[in-house]
Amino acid sequence: MVIVFFCNTYYIMVLAWGFYYFIKSFSSTLPWSTCDNPWNTENCIEIFRHGDCLNGTIGNSTFGNLTCEELANGRSPIIEFWENKVLNISDGLDEPGAMNWEMLLCLMAVWVMVYFCVWKGVKSTGKIVYFTATFPYVVLIILLVRGVTLPGAYDGIMYYVKPNWSKLGEAQVWIDAGTQIFFSYAIGLGALTALGSYNRFNNDCYKDAFVLAFINSGTSFFSGFVVFSILGFMASEQGVDISKVAESGPGLAFIAYPKAVSMMPVAPVWAALFFIMLLLLGLDSQFVGVEGFVTGILDLFPGKYYMRYQREIAVAICCLLCFIIDISMVTQGGMYVFQLFDYYSASGMTLLWQAFWECVVVAWVYGADRFMDDIARMIGYRPFPWMKWCWSFITPCVCMGIFLFHLLNYKPLTYNNVYVYPWWGEVIGWCMALSSMLCIPVSFVYKLSGAKGTFRERWEILTKPVWGAHHLEYMAPDTDIKSLASLSPGTEENKVIIFESVM
Repeated sequence: MVIVFFCNTYYIMVLAWGFYYFIKSFSSTLPWSTCDNPWNTENCIEIFRHGDCLNGTIGNSTFGNLTCEELANGRSPIIEFWENKVLNISDGLDEPGAMNWEMLLCLMAVWVMVYFCVWKGVKSTGKIVYFTATFPYVVLIILLVRGVTLPGAYDGIMYYVKPNWSKLGEAQVWIDAGTQIFFSYAIGLGALTALGSYNRFNNDCYKDAFVLAFINSGTSFFSGFVVFSILGFMASEQGVDISKVAESGPGLAFIAYPKAVSMMPVAPVWAALFFIMLLLLGLDSQFVGVEGFVTGILDLFPGKYYMRYQREIAVAICCLLCFIIDISMVTQGGMYVFQLFDYYSASGMTLLWQAFWECVVVAWVYGADRFMDDIARMIGYRPFPWMKWCWSFITPCVCMGIFLFHLLNYKPLTYNNVYVYPWWGEVIGWCMALSSMLCIPVSFVYKLSGAKGTFRERWEILTKPVWGAHHLEYMAPDTDIKSLASLSPGTEENKVIIFESVM
């Protein structure tokens, strides 16, 4: 709950930036494609051909009216649009600066969209998501068809599909891969648990898990062809290697791809398509995060405390609280705050820690065999035994291994590999990380100390499963698990399915 609250708070900024770019796409000339704007500096250069300088001597060779030395110090208009216009970035975390009113309005607009899509619950959200999760596939196909017809697209795609096996020896690659899977699948965020709670008791969650994994990773793999065909074109136009134009994080969505789009004919159309896709994909993820958090909060209150419009009020309070915190991210120092949240509050480290204990508790405290029996009661058949070994050994070992890699390879947070965060900024970051990580050991100690009897008696009381009446009606004797094949799964009409697509 703590992790998903932090995630909801800062992730919305990606949508606000995407919405801002989408609005700016409706112009005959894209504002990030030229150097004649008020936010541009004298170092702004529209055309880069550093390769033409390789055979000359820096300082006396010229390209156009500029020397190679001036070219080397030049800045792209898209970078200046991102840093000087969108972020209007200050010199550090200790300089919050002025408010960016345009970004504040964009932030307010996306929060209003999220509120009115989530306020009535999963049934209304589910209908909206049928559009927001499927339309991006149409856009992806259009962008792929356009991308593969561009010069240099083949080189970009080959760069994407040909692996560099030596990278597997780097710990950072495994850390990044593990973190990406956790974020992409929303593991450890509680969102899947919250959404699953709306299903019927005998919904086939086992099958759903495979479908989710296939669609999610399949979409990521497919979108890679879209991205790298465009990056190949950009590298060809600039006369540089693809590794020089490939960006990660916000740099891909708000620098590399918009720059490539600006080089195409009818650039505003492709820019608008890309950013509406980015906005819809981001909204999907935000719906799920907010829904998961609100569901968890409302489940804390028993039925006797029910009041009219309880859900609408809870969603409004959640969105308003997150919006107030987000105001710090639309100032001139907002990007530093955003990175602080991204690196610590809902980082790979906190998710790996959470997932490790989740596996330990389910497989070793509650019991993997007992959990397998429970799933059999629900879906009518036993999952493949491999699942039990994953819960008990493989997943916790992988999670703890990557977590330790993360800890051993820890480096102080920087922005653009230039600005190093002050010590007090790192302290704030670690406080955000520990606010979720300490929930588990602190709860354990608190519950154990509050129970009565010897340690063994306390342990037995605290680890005894508590079944609700709605569970007991589905319970069968342990000796009769095999007969549960007769249980019929919930019908399609009774299931609420939410597809979460994460780019």
